[in-house]
Amino acid sequence: MFTGIIQSVGRIARLEPRGGDVRLHVDTADLDLADVQLGDSIAVSGVCLTAVTLGARGFSADVSNETLSLTTLGKHKAGDPVNLEKALRLADRLGGHLVSGHVDGVGKVVSITPDGRSLRWVFEVPAALSRYIAAKGSICIDGTSLTVNEVNGHRFGVNLIPHTVEHTAFQARKAGDTVNIEVDVVARYIERLIASGDAPKLDEAFLKQHGFA
Repeated sequence: MFTGIIQSVGRIARLEPRGGDVRLHVDTADLDLADVQLGDSIAVSGVCLTAVTLGARGFSADVSNETLSLTTLGKHKAGDPVNLEKALRLADRLGGHLVSGHVDGVGKVVSITPDGRSLRWVFEVPAALSRYIAAKGSICIDGTSLTVNEVNGHRFGVNLIPHTVEHTAFQARKAGDTVNIEVDVVARYIERLIASGDAPKLDEAFLKQHGFA
């Protein structure tokens, strides 16, 4: 699990084709890897990857065809910036929201406009994902935990403060770029529970007992 709070901006060192999929080599810049071991998880622009080699300033991970087809990783080239976050430890602060690193789909940057000292970004997502996005809810974009301002059909807006832009790969993004999207996992579980028919019935007595009616 991750928090969506980016710890460093690294770069793609190279993508090495291997037997039909890809081994991804990442330059981690100033990310401290001293506490990372082989087999540990690192989120690369929101994609949970397993470190199969480790170096002083980077790691490698094998990326399956499934991951390549559902994320932007296969479209990257050497030198592209990527957001990096090491896996959450139980003692860490949860500054964002719980993020699994399992990308749900690819969205697109529609527009970026100034809003005071911040920037207002509008993204578009596939119809299958838009139903999980709610105003003032959480969304993970390229591994970054953000709060949704508003939702309009398949589009939604967020505000990025200067600190977020300066310390993530958003500084290199522009309208038309694609991004990895992970919706709030709670929304997924609620939908599954309701669809199964096993969701508890919230009757009037229950609501009154808990102060909701």
